[in-house]
Amino acid sequence: MTSLNPAMTIARQMSEVLTEHLGLGRKAAREQSVDMLSQVGIPDPSKRADDYPHQFSGGMRQRVMVAMSMLCNPKLIIADEATTALDATIQAQLLELMYGIVSRYHTALVMVTHNLGIVARYAHRINVMYAGRIVESGTVKEIWANPLHPYTEGLLSCVPKLGQRLVPIRGMPPSLINRPDTCPFLARCAYRRESCFKEPVSDLTYAEGAHATACNVRLGVSGR
Repeated sequence: MTSLNPAMTIARQMSEVLTEHLGLGRKAAREQSVDMLSQVGIPDPSKRADDYPHQFSGGMRQRVMVAMSMLCNPKLIIADEATTALDATIQAQLLELMYGIVSRYHTALVMVTHNLGIVARYAHRINVMYAGRIVESGTVKEIWANPLHPYTEGLLSCVPKLGQRLVPIRGMPPSLINRPDTCPFLARCAYRRESCFKEPVSDLTYAEGAHATACNVRLGVSGR
């Protein structure tokens, strides 16, 4: 809702993208906007294009944003918490829509999310971030089968499982204003050792293949 101008119709907002970046005329820009609305599943797109954002549901507004992001045939889309505030059914519909569109147009998609279910279903590769740094990188299969960083282990342990108690990640994240020179996860880590309090922040180290972590302790534990 906050990404769309409440005082402008959907068609006008989408057309602006095409006239500004591709130099299309008003008629051509409208036709292309309506066509993209149709591709993202907006019913009766030629009529709905003249509606205002408040006349659309949350899921439909998300579809409009997906359509707008695809207008200039981008090579990369960054979707930052794209399913926030949507119910589970609408989330699934939107994700399937995005997956289908980026596959059709051969567009790369970077998803920023805390939802590990989304990661498992749609991602090919994962970068786990903590305190502004990548602490583990690998394919979905590698990270799910063998998480190497304690924070990644904690995230996977927090996934609800029927009949099991949730295992919280205890402690608090560090201040990003006065970020420590040592490992940012140190205060919450169950694997920490005395040398961790003296060592600077570790760089990503590859365990095998394309699986890397920024934790030297876990690399040693896993025998790599």
